[in-house]
Amino acid sequence: MGQSAQTSDQMHMNRAISLLRRHGARLRKDQSGLAIIEFAYSLPVLLVMCMGGLEVANLAMAHMRVSQIAMLVADNASRVRTSIDEADINEIFTGAEASAGTLNFKANGKIILSDLEPNGLASPNTGQYIRWQRCWGTGGFTSSYGVTDDGKTNSSMATGMGPTGNKITSGSGTAVMFVEVAYTYQPLISNSIFGSKTIRYTSAFNVRERTDQVIKNAGGLPSSSIATCS
Repeated sequence: MGQSAQTSDQMHMNRAISLLRRHGARLRKDQSGLAIIEFAYSLPVLLVMCMGGLEVANLAMAHMRVSQIAMLVADNASRVRTSIDEADINEIFTGAEASAGTLNFKANGKIILSDLEPNGLASPNTGQYIRWQRCWGTGGFTSSYGVTDDGKTNSSMATGMGPTGNKITSGSGTAVMFVEVAYTYQPLISNSIFGSKTIRYTSAFNVRERTDQVIKNAGGLPSSSIATCS
């Protein structure tokens, strides 16, 4: 009796060991959870790459829009015929705001529109001067190349207006609409990816047909509605 019980216990033990071995072999071969573990390890890297890609695309879009704003304002200001009025300037800036899209440009950027002309002086004071200047946007930027009346009585702008090596000059009897645009980049995700960035572009167009370059205020706009640079 005792031997029979012992034999039965041994058989149960052998069956249990065999069962454990079979399940152990299955577990060793089972890779159903491997993909989840690998995904968990790679997820942070994928998220960083995804966010970086979105930020790169957003930055490229911001550069494109700021460049377009500069060209649009200079082109539209140069197309105004006969004479130019404060109301024309406001319309031009309204168009620029529309083209800015989702940049929230008014709060974070500035457009500086300058009328550049020859100063009409003889040597040694021959050069260019800024007859007038108008601005739009509340970003904390100022012109990098001059303000109203610069070069009017001297040769301080003899080589024109713009960055060194790429200065613009106006021909006699006409004017150039010179535009500077500056914008504090607003990140899509975080400034920690590229850091704080300022986007700047310039553009210039010769005035087409206008011969009177003095800016008018035929509609009697109040000073609060005139886009003066402050």
